[in-house]
Amino acid sequence: MNARFGAERGQATLELLGLLPVLLAVALAGAQLLAVGYSSVLAGNAAEAAALALAGGGDPHASARAALPGWSRTHARVSVSGGEVRVRLRPPALLRSLAGRLEVSASAEVEAP
Repeated sequence: MNARFGAERGQATLELLGLLPVLLAVALAGAQLLAVGYSSVLAGNAAEAAALALAGGGDPHASARAALPGWSRTHARVSVSGGEVRVRLRPPALLRSLAGRLEVSASAEVEAP
């Protein structure tokens, strides 16, 4: 009986090592989805802030950028057309190959003053 267990010794370790790349890929995908979701929420908040500024006669571009945290201000584009404000934001990418392909956008609309 000892010989049988001795032959299987370390089997779980090898199986875990074989599974590590899959676990890492799943963790990276989950983290990337969280980053995209958070960026979408930030873009929505910035679009709403810009629309409120537009309705009040203020600067929608400055209001949108002020509503974003520092890291995302350089990755944001704000466009205003009539009473619609659209904010496009590039979320942080964990892989460089995804950096140029990911973008979220949000819009908010008010009656133009």
